[in-house]
Amino acid sequence: QQMYGCELSSDGREGGYNQCGYDGRDFIAFDKETLTYTAADPQAQVIKRKWDANLALSHGRKHYLEEIC
Repeated sequence: QQMYGCELSSDGREGGYNQCGYDGRDFIAFDKETLTYTAADPQAQVIKRKWDANLALSHGRKHYLEEIC
């Protein structure tokens, strides 16, 4: 399952999040400040390494969350 969305804080700042789950549990999440992923499950480490190495994917996700959202 993938969950992403846009947020508007009370001070007017915009933000967003992108995270994935598997079998009803947290699996991996994107950190748009560091352009890296956090594995919430040991099995997500393989995907984390693959996605961390793909800077085009990370920049695209950051752009979506900060500009399009």
